[in-house]
Amino acid sequence: MASSFIILVLCYRLVANAVLFLCVNCVGIFHLWMTEHALRISNQKREEFSAMRSQKEIKKYQQEQLLLSVLPRYIAMELKTEVIKRLSKPEAHEGNVHNFHSLYIRQHKDVSILYADIVGFTKLASTCSPEELVVVLNKLFGRFDDIAKKNECLRIKILGDCYYCVSGLPDPIPSHARNCVQMGLEMCTAINKLREATGVEISMRVGVHSGNVLCGVIGLQKWQYDVWSHDVTLANHMESGGLPGRVHITEETLQHLNGVYQVEDADGGSRDPLLKGRKTYLVIDPHNRSSPTRRFNQANTPASSESRPRASVRMSQYLQSWQTIHPFADLSNPEATCSKQPVIPTSAVVSQLSAEGPPAQNSPSSLVVNNGVRGSLDTLDAAGKRAKKLNWLTLFFNDLSLEKQFRLSETTDLHQSMSCMALVFVTLFTVQMLISERNFEMAVSYGATFPVLVLLLSIVFTGYLERWRSKMPWSVQWIPGMSRGVSTRAALRVLVVSLCVLITLLMAVLNFVFIPGNHCTSISTNRTELEALKLYTVPYYLYCCLLAMLGVVVFVRTCMSVKALLLTLAVVVYLVLFLYIYAPRSNCLVDLLYNGTKPGVLKEPKIMAGVWLFMFYSICLILTRQDELGCRVEFLLEHCFQSEREEMETMENVNKLLLQNVLPLHVACFFMGKTIRNQDLYSTSCDCVCVMFASVPQFKEFYSESSANRDGLECLRFLNEIISDFDELLSKPKFSSVEKIKTIGSTYMAAAGLNKTASGEEETEMSYSHVRCMLEFAIALMGKLELINTHSFNSFKLRIGINHGPVIAGVIGALKPQYDIWGNSVNVASRMDSTGVLDKIQVTEETAQVVQSLGYSVTLRGVVNVKGKGELTTYFINTD
Repeated sequence: MASSFIILVLCYRLVANAVLFLCVNCVGIFHLWMTEHALRISNQKREEFSAMRSQKEIKKYQQEQLLLSVLPRYIAMELKTEVIKRLSKPEAHEGNVHNFHSLYIRQHKDVSILYADIVGFTKLASTCSPEELVVVLNKLFGRFDDIAKKNECLRIKILGDCYYCVSGLPDPIPSHARNCVQMGLEMCTAINKLREATGVEISMRVGVHSGNVLCGVIGLQKWQYDVWSHDVTLANHMESGGLPGRVHITEETLQHLNGVYQVEDADGGSRDPLLKGRKTYLVIDPHNRSSPTRRFNQANTPASSESRPRASVRMSQYLQSWQTIHPFADLSNPEATCSKQPVIPTSAVVSQLSAEGPPAQNSPSSLVVNNGVRGSLDTLDAAGKRAKKLNWLTLFFNDLSLEKQFRLSETTDLHQSMSCMALVFVTLFTVQMLISERNFEMAVSYGATFPVLVLLLSIVFTGYLERWRSKMPWSVQWIPGMSRGVSTRAALRVLVVSLCVLITLLMAVLNFVFIPGNHCTSISTNRTELEALKLYTVPYYLYCCLLAMLGVVVFVRTCMSVKALLLTLAVVVYLVLFLYIYAPRSNCLVDLLYNGTKPGVLKEPKIMAGVWLFMFYSICLILTRQDELGCRVEFLLEHCFQSEREEMETMENVNKLLLQNVLPLHVACFFMGKTIRNQDLYSTSCDCVCVMFASVPQFKEFYSESSANRDGLECLRFLNEIISDFDELLSKPKFSSVEKIKTIGSTYMAAAGLNKTASGEEETEMSYSHVRCMLEFAIALMGKLELINTHSFNSFKLRIGINHGPVIAGVIGALKPQYDIWGNSVNVASRMDSTGVLDKIQVTEETAQVVQSLGYSVTLRGVVNVKGKGELTTYFINTD
């Protein structure tokens, strides 16, 4: 009977050992899974953010290249800085509504201005299809851009078939006059070769003048770099007063040439009244002394009667031999730099165009996407630690606000840790049931603590009831929110975790108190009585204490200070119990096992209890510190990710805002959406577009250059106010279909219906809606100018011309691509303005019919002689 009892006891002890072994391994596996899972999620976030960051950087690069393709860098930087300021402090800008709008104009002295016009191009364009016209224009102006780049000239703008550029911007160039003359000669040579090869009757007429300019952008939308001054106007008249195939220069330009080119008298005053009394010259091409004018006339002699393709086809075929430079061709080449040569002083280039732009290579002003950024974020956490260092001892963030965010951050896996702790609790109960006698105290202790643990578990698992919340009675719908409340509120979370841990730590040793044997030393000589005390259970209670301490580390996401406090409290209590209060039991166990002899130190239960408790305490602290470090690094990474994500989104929004002020949104998306090099030119044919030209003719008389108005700068400031107020109207929803095209001096050009297509019956209806919208916009412009006059004590009046019909829209140019529209409808709208009357809106007969159908009345003006169109019957719209 005794032997069977001993076997049964041994079996219970073996089962208890197996349960302890299994539970310890489960705790270890759970902890490993939690840390590995967190590491995998962290790495996944790194990879996702790395890919997102790479895409954002490339997109930002494309946006900035798009912006820099249209505007010089220093202007783009100023505009971007201003936009960022407005976004960061909107209330400050809202409070300054009565101040002037920002002016982005600078004065430059000693520059040369070149105007070039393609003689005969209007006739050629009338024979081209929309696609052919865009291809021809892009080929021609792309070639001119190449010539401009070669001769250090900055192309300013393309106006129809007129091309003008400046040498000496934005940095001074001593040879600016020579650069412009050489460029003009090369342009004439290129067109002469084209004419001789195709027989197309076109030629270049070039005018050059040297002087001073004001350059920059005006208005709030659709910025285009431009130049203003009397010298610019004179250069324009030098072109119109020149001869086909020749470069026409002023005396000021001749003085800067220092005799490099031979010239002959031009008598420009006979062809342009503004040049009367001014001496002008024609440059003799040193490579071809024969008269280009005579050659132009010879080329215009009738060809043989044999059938030949139409001029546009012959020209397109010849232009195929010219290199095609697509607009924004390098947007999808993030390795390319926008410029090898700095365009502004290094001191001015504090950083890249964007606040967080990639580091530059080759030059201070180059813009490159860093391969390191496009790859991985290996240094991101290191950078974060440098910026937000941790205290080496406590692992607290030095930034108190960041520390507060970390402590208040949500814990998502609390229910898993609580489940593992419940496993530890059940293991303690099982082991104590196996090795101890069932007594009333054990039943009461576990009967009281088990419901509390179940309640805590129920609270953290209530989140799974969220999907059935709507089906619950209204009075209990708060229950599913308890789990999230514990996860998001740090105080509640610490309370639940502490209560769960304290219960487990207490139950590991509580029943040890109720086991008899405190006075075993008095019967140490009686072996039978010692065996009856079952002192072999003492080591198992130590194992339960060690397991309970190990259970603390399963709360991976709990603050280290809380876990360290609980572990310290536990180890102190356990050491006092095993080394002092219940030390006699250990002594009696030694006497029972070794028959009164003294074993070695490693076999002394009391000493080994202290060693094991200290070892497990140290291990748990190390694991707790490791978990804390991992959680803090993960939080820091997420914080860095979020900060960078917000910064990138901010910069992306700034770039988008800038792009919308440079190109129409649908056009920018066309170029930004490509994943390979842009192989297609952007061109589209719109069948129902309403075009408006609104000019302020009195501004020419208003503009003057004197020291009082800073050589015309203050006059341009006033023009900027007018254009900016006009631009503000575009933000109104009712004018959403109106697209500003550009400003030409003091003329405002806009169109409605460029981004919509229609067919059949819808075409007429949409055409009517575009005309209505443009007419309302024109009336609003007149009202806005009246308001400006009231505040500035001026009497400016608008002269407006409107026409509707089909147009061709596209992007042309290589170095500074430009969005524009062409077609007979555009030309007629321009003539309606130039032949119009102040404070009147002039329209053609066709447009007048549409206007009348919309409920507006018109007044017949009569027959007007329109250049290039003959006599047209026009009407004034009654705006009263």
